[in-house]
Amino acid sequence: MERYNCLLAVRSKFGRIMPADEASEAAEEEVWCQDQRDRICDYIRRQGLGQARIGDWPAWHVFPYVALWAVESLTRTGSVGWWAISGDLPTDYVTCSGGRHPRDGVRDIARRWQQVADDWTNGRESADITIGATEDRLTLAPMLSSRAQMLLDWTADDTLWSS
Repeated sequence: MERYNCLLAVRSKFGRIMPADEASEAAEEEVWCQDQRDRICDYIRRQGLGQARIGDWPAWHVFPYVALWAVESLTRTGSVGWWAISGDLPTDYVTCSGGRHPRDGVRDIARRWQQVADDWTNGRESADITIGATEDRLTLAPMLSSRAQMLLDWTADDTLWSS
């Protein structure tokens, strides 16, 4: 889990002297990331994952739109058990299965959202997710679908991912 805590931290926390406007943006990014972490911590507790540890810094993020967090497994200390997402989109989490890279987590969440949006559009229930009121699903489905597509586009863009 530790290697994902710092993927993007180097740019904003260490290194070269930054011009004032860049330093201001870095400070805003720090505050935003902390706010998103607080949001995820509250969400994870409400979801019943108890005292699962969450990375100090997003495993991946695009400030100020989305942050993906590594959540430690409750059974395998030091391993990612879940990926949790927050930002200008629904807060959600998925089990970290197979791949241990944040890109896999974003892709899994996006595919799940696509399926849920399709279910709602076609009048089917989707028992594994709750977003808004049941009567709003036809309105929420296109928004969820567009967020899912945005995430899938970002997973396909190699420039957004560290090697």
